[in-house]
Amino acid sequence: MRYAPKSMVSMHDAYLLQTPVQLGQVTRMHMKTSAILAVLSGVLPALAGAQAHYVTAPNLAPPPGYSHAVVVEHGKIVYLSGAVSADAHGDVVGRGDFRAQATQAFENLRAELSAAGASTANLVKLNYFVVGLDHDKVLALRDVRDKFLDRDHLPASTLIGAVALARDEYLIEIEGVAVVP
Repeated sequence: MRYAPKSMVSMHDAYLLQTPVQLGQVTRMHMKTSAILAVLSGVLPALAGAQAHYVTAPNLAPPPGYSHAVVVEHGKIVYLSGAVSADAHGDVVGRGDFRAQATQAFENLRAELSAAGASTANLVKLNYFVVGLDHDKVLALRDVRDKFLDRDHLPASTLIGAVALARDEYLIEIEGVAVVP
């Protein structure tokens, strides 16, 4: 049996599956998922020259640390799996330390982007899942986020309080969407 390389199966997915994944199964799964996402997103035509416009609605309060909307005219869309606080060996970084886990999750998100030929500047949407969400964690998350993202071009974002994530040790998971020219 041939196994999928770690780059094809996220540590999060491997933990959920808890069984070896055959390369052929992963390839078919990714092809089907990619095709469905492409159809749902309307990205079947090859698009070039991505341009993102960050929008703040004039009749809403200014958003604290995100954009109300990001309008993308053209480009290659990259869907990012949830990044957690695992290192390259799958070990949890910052066990019990939210700030350390948020930093590692952003580092992992940056690695996902790089592997897809993108950078944090290409992010148009982020979803944050935080266990035990409270005001202190929001402030810590914003502080860490600001070290990784351009404050003048923040992606549209959603922050969700979660009861638990894939492993009990995880305190944060960040997933995103990027558009590459």
